[in-house]
Amino acid sequence: MNEFGHHPIEAFALGGLGEIGKNMYGLKIRNEIIIIDVGIKFPDEELYGIDYVIPEYAHLVNQSQNVKAIFITHGHEDHIGGLPYLLKQVNVPIYAGKMALGLIENRLEEHGLLRQADLREINDETIVKFSDSTVSFFRTTHSIPDSFGVVVSTEDGNIVHTGDFKFDFTPVGPPANLKKIAQIGEEGVLCLLSDSTNSEVPGFTLSESVVKSSIESVFHETSSRIIFSTFASNIHRIQQVVESSIQNGRKMAVVGRSMEKAIGIAREIGYIEAPDSSFIRLNQLDLFPRHQVTIICTGSQGEPRAALARIADGNHKQIKLMDGDTIVLSSSPIPGNTVSINRIVNKLMYAGAEVIHHKTKEIHTSGHGGQEDQKLMLSLLKPKYFMPIHGEYRMLKKHAELATTCGVPDENCFVMDNGDILAVSKDHAFIRGKFKAQPVYVDGNRVGQIGNKVIEERRSLGENGLVIVALTIHKADKRIISGPSIVSRGFVYIKDSMPLIRAGENQLGLTLKTFVSEEQANCPSIKQEVSRFLKKFFYQETGRRPIVLTAITEVE
Repeated sequence: MNEFGHHPIEAFALGGLGEIGKNMYGLKIRNEIIIIDVGIKFPDEELYGIDYVIPEYAHLVNQSQNVKAIFITHGHEDHIGGLPYLLKQVNVPIYAGKMALGLIENRLEEHGLLRQADLREINDETIVKFSDSTVSFFRTTHSIPDSFGVVVSTEDGNIVHTGDFKFDFTPVGPPANLKKIAQIGEEGVLCLLSDSTNSEVPGFTLSESVVKSSIESVFHETSSRIIFSTFASNIHRIQQVVESSIQNGRKMAVVGRSMEKAIGIAREIGYIEAPDSSFIRLNQLDLFPRHQVTIICTGSQGEPRAALARIADGNHKQIKLMDGDTIVLSSSPIPGNTVSINRIVNKLMYAGAEVIHHKTKEIHTSGHGGQEDQKLMLSLLKPKYFMPIHGEYRMLKKHAELATTCGVPDENCFVMDNGDILAVSKDHAFIRGKFKAQPVYVDGNRVGQIGNKVIEERRSLGENGLVIVALTIHKADKRIISGPSIVSRGFVYIKDSMPLIRAGENQLGLTLKTFVSEEQANCPSIKQEVSRFLKKFFYQETGRRPIVLTAITEVE
């Protein structure tokens, strides 16, 4: 039943609520659906073997004829990474800023989808009109160029999505369009969807200009080789490294596929300006004195396959650590990565390098606004209804609390889950229902074929190991001819645990001797009995339950 007396606006998230990553939000105005961002989430350590996590798209696929366009707020992977997977099911125009478009083109080309994609460039003067809404944009400040907020104007009022933002009054790169943000607020905002990432962080986020000064001081004071590691998408930061390298007479080598692509795109569209002669190939590193070299690489989050990890492990084919190298980690740890980062820092320091990171120098700042940034956005836009987005539950909850201090009534703040549908009109707002919005796992070329059961099996295998049991049974008279023989993989080291293995074999043999002679015994039931017995036996002996695989050979 419709409480509003007319078809309301619906706001929903397929991803990005209760989590960091896979940001994807939707607005349905009458029968038109607009999508804002299509991101991925990088797996945590419990998702064994998973490459990415993407939203479930079924809610959109079922009404794909109503989806009019996708609007991208900026070019980070947690906002664009899911596009290749969505476009295979729902192909509509994609609107994005210049930097994001370059990154999207690369992504789609890798998946063989670039030719079929309809890509359209936007800026903060762009206006896109549909039957029941008009979409416009305002420039924000983030850690990547061409970041935009989105305004969807409807007959009921304006719906605003901030994208990722902070208020940086001395930015590196174009400033946020504060005048336009204030004008939107004066026009009136029916509902605001706003970035909650740093809602627990007091104050304003540190300006990028402070980081610029720190980077300049590092280059001015360092007489050794500098290896600078940051996010490939942090173009403003990389621009500062390029400028400092040129000013200090250093040649630059770029390492890492994603870093090479990002810098290539940024140079092509003019966001990084440097002569070709400033860059050298890796095989030219030995041609220059150490104090004339900067290496720009990926791996600031401790990713095991990234360039910095391979350098730290001594496995990089062309870059070997030298005593006295200065390593700069220009990022702060993403939750879950602290252990990996500390491990790499230890390896780098053990090899004789000096490591500079956010705890030792102001070498990094977040692209997300703190509490004061968020309150300023709320105060400028003055929304009637508020839906915090992009954050774990505690972040969303805290952002809603901040909104109430800025004049939004508590009953007008909606802390939601992925799949919840917020119905909004000029007079009312309430959560009217829910659709299925489960995570979908990408494992190589397999999308959605790996479910929770497989993940749980991988987790169990990783934590408890594997036991393989082989036995041969006479098919006719149901007697064991040979076995059971037990082999351990990742459970216990056999040479050190032979008494345990032999005890398991002997007791399992006695149990099976009776079991297999029963008339109803067959291969499936025997395998089930082997698994039941050994899991119980090994748990009693070791406190662990390995996965048990049984191979049965039947002979006549």
